[in-house]
Amino acid sequence: MKFKKIVGVDETLLNASALEQLHSLGEEVFMYHDFPLQEKEIIDRIGNADCLLVSFRTLITRAVLDACPNIRYIGMCCTLYDPSSCNVDVIEAYRRGITVLGVKDYGDEGVVEYVICELVRLLHGFGGVRWLKESTELTQRKIGIVGLGKTGRMIADALSFLGAYVSYYSKTRKPEAEKVGIVYRPLEELLADVEIVCTCLPRNNYILGEKEFELMGNGKILVNTSVGQTFQTEAICNWLRNCPDSFYLCDATGMGGLQDRLNGFPNVLYTPYISGKSIQSIERLSQKVLANMRDYLSSH
Repeated sequence: MKFKKIVGVDETLLNASALEQLHSLGEEVFMYHDFPLQEKEIIDRIGNADCLLVSFRTLITRAVLDACPNIRYIGMCCTLYDPSSCNVDVIEAYRRGITVLGVKDYGDEGVVEYVICELVRLLHGFGGVRWLKESTELTQRKIGIVGLGKTGRMIADALSFLGAYVSYYSKTRKPEAEKVGIVYRPLEELLADVEIVCTCLPRNNYILGEKEFELMGNGKILVNTSVGQTFQTEAICNWLRNCPDSFYLCDATGMGGLQDRLNGFPNVLYTPYISGKSIQSIERLSQKVLANMRDYLSSH
């Protein structure tokens, strides 16, 4: 069994081998490698496709589903953390009997390397900007991880290995992490005490507001590995403005649509690349997307 028509509506990052293999899964395959700006363009691209592939960026709304009634499978070429907070209206898709599958655990290694790399550069001043007056290692620095899922745990383990004192906050306690010395702390206590905060949260979790930034105060580092912001926009702007010895670090994924707002702050260290994008992560992503499609076809 094959799909009648597969459409990759935007840049899904599937590699050349995966793109070739799509032709064994669909009678027709149309792949786009940019990002549609208007809903009409999204609808026009999808047309009568029964299989839709999409990245974390393009919105697949109820209106899109209304206009494209042949869709029966949506392959999200990204992690599907929470149906209520992703770019696809997953809840509405489920209601219509559309299967929606995401992938996970494909880009974490690159994100961990990004966090370690950028912190080391800032702590030692290797990039021309230094956090403290004197160069410092990660050893014995107090670091808090907000969100201890797969990425957060990998970052915590890496920082612990390098000698940092690591604590975490999560909505649910993580006994396995606590067994190896990663200490649970309530959010307010963690923010007030640690020197470096790393947010590793699902999309659209705006956990840091004015109160939280006030608890952090000056002389802190915030690293964001999430898809988009984990804070209220005005709150972080006020923090960066009022706390000039603090720094915000993010890559292109973490920046989201805030580059214009944050561009003027000298204490924003922005890396305009996707840290989870490497030849290895793209291979993992590609194989998992294909596996989801094959599993669906084999059961329908």
